[in-house]
Amino acid sequence: MSQNIRLRVNEQIRISPVRLIDHEKNMIGVVPTDEALRMARDAGLDLVEMSPNERPPVCKIMDYGKHKYQLSKKSKQKHHEQKIKEVRLRPKTEEHDLEVKLKRARTFLEHGDRVLITMLFKGRERFHQDIAYQTFREIAQDFAELAKVDQPPRLLGKKMSMVLAPTKLPAPQKGGGTSKGTSPKRPSGDVPSKPSPRQEVRSESGDDDRKGEPATSEA
Repeated sequence: MSQNIRLRVNEQIRISPVRLIDHEKNMIGVVPTDEALRMARDAGLDLVEMSPNERPPVCKIMDYGKHKYQLSKKSKQKHHEQKIKEVRLRPKTEEHDLEVKLKRARTFLEHGDRVLITMLFKGRERFHQDIAYQTFREIAQDFAELAKVDQPPRLLGKKMSMVLAPTKLPAPQKGGGTSKGTSPKRPSGDVPSKPSPRQEVRSESGDDDRKGEPATSEA
């Protein structure tokens, strides 16, 4: 039953007779609307017109307030507004910084959001695209149990991007929220222990993206 359909309840039901279903889901049959209303009141419940286009319309005795709440709860559980969170990278980084940024990306995926991983190149860095491809391969392997590659690495101008999508949405909590929980331990991925020429992962907010960056220079 779509929530966009406004159901008639109790005295709002003007058509008589109606085909009645009681609160125990038993088909009573065709009865006058006044009698159906009396039966609903005797049970301490509501008479709800479930199928107004039928002739006679189908009505059911139920707790209408509880019915609306359950519909709303189901809708919230089914719906997750997926967002795209960006993690920005740069060639060269320290292992600790890399782990912090990858942990942030993992959190986004666990919450059911897609992650856009972008590596930006400046100056001569654009000649080291192989570093970006290798980095993206390692990240994809590291998150293999949690996400899939929704968009493979693609070079656009001075940046290369890859999109990861969660393989499943988070389990809903009571009240339609999403499961928060604690982040599971990172699997032993292929990220090397030494930074070598690796990426400098930039935060989603961009606060540390510009801090201390050298000016662009062309050889």
